[in-house]
Amino acid sequence: MAELIAKSPCEGLVPATIGGMSLTEEHPGAMWAVAPFKGQQDKLSKALEAAHGMAFPAPNRATGKAGSRAVWFGRDMALLMGPAPDAKLAKHAALTDQSDAWAVVKLEGKGAEEVLARLVPVDLRNQTFKRGHTVRAELKHMMASVTRTGPQAFQIMVFRSMAKTLVHDLKTAMEAVAARG
Repeated sequence: MAELIAKSPCEGLVPATIGGMSLTEEHPGAMWAVAPFKGQQDKLSKALEAAHGMAFPAPNRATGKAGSRAVWFGRDMALLMGPAPDAKLAKHAALTDQSDAWAVVKLEGKGAEEVLARLVPVDLRNQTFKRGHTVRAELKHMMASVTRTGPQAFQIMVFRSMAKTLVHDLKTAMEAVAARG
């Protein structure tokens, strides 16, 4: 019988430091899609607050903090990252384990906004896209979730199968931005 070895989505691809910017893989722990049942979003938000210390996020927002975060993930859906969902949440929402489905990286440093400006058709400058803002958008040619986690820091997520492409595209854009500086 074959022996399977677990590997992270970006294993061997990162870390990378280019021109004062860094690209690292994040390991957010459990990742669960949380989709409130019809008419249950307010009750779900209260249950999420009681169980995990964060409300259900508004559109294009994230709640919580590193290690325990809820990220808006589309209409009537959030991604709970970090803790496994409290069993009481199942009363108000459909819960689906997504832990192995996503590659998660952190891009940070002076120039991170310029890197993403080359790849994402959304204004991610700090004056419009502040800490806690999130968006589901195309990143070059793949769908991604981009969340600002600091003044010059972003959490970027794509399907696990696109990890190598994501890292390649980000490194290429980092090199181009660094060459201008």
